[in-house]
Amino acid sequence: MSVPPQPQHGKLLIVSGPSGVGKGTLLKRVFAESSLPLVLSVSATTRKPRTGETDGVHYHFITSGDFENKRCRGDFLECFEVFGTGTWYGTLRKEVETALAAGRWVVLEIDVKGAKAVKEQFPDAVMLFVKPKNIEVLKERLAGRGTETKEAMWQRLSVALDELRHADEFEHQIVNDDLDAAVGQFIDILKQRKDNN
Repeated sequence: MSVPPQPQHGKLLIVSGPSGVGKGTLLKRVFAESSLPLVLSVSATTRKPRTGETDGVHYHFITSGDFENKRCRGDFLECFEVFGTGTWYGTLRKEVETALAAGRWVVLEIDVKGAKAVKEQFPDAVMLFVKPKNIEVLKERLAGRGTETKEAMWQRLSVALDELRHADEFEHQIVNDDLDAAVGQFIDILKQRKDNN
């Protein structure tokens, strides 16, 4: 009697790094060029959508009341208030677990605090930290966005400097200076993890 094939369980990838380091651009290229079944986890947030953002694609935009209810029910793998502004972000547990059960490689693009919280629940998660070439490059990128006030930009820079101090807690670090090289390094890490399964 043959044994039925076991369902393939996916992998959890935690990608972190300071605001303005280019994580989104890097991940778009990795998703386009990797042959693995990657899926980006869509975070929930209480902030309002920016121009061009779509609910369910960029974020799940929910009210503060809905967010609080989900938080109390334990619906989040991790959730934190960002920059002390009353704006919350969180990773929905069910979405991640459903994708993993389907054999997908789930990518969480989250901050350092969130990364630590998820790693405690998923010790086998692969942790990648994306770094700038130097702090001056990061300042230029944050200023070039033009989406925030000067005060908000400096607040982000302060948080970025704090996050950079935690880079060594991640098993893989990628310097996003040359995008092609960073994409290649990211994909090589994924291949290694697949081959080591």
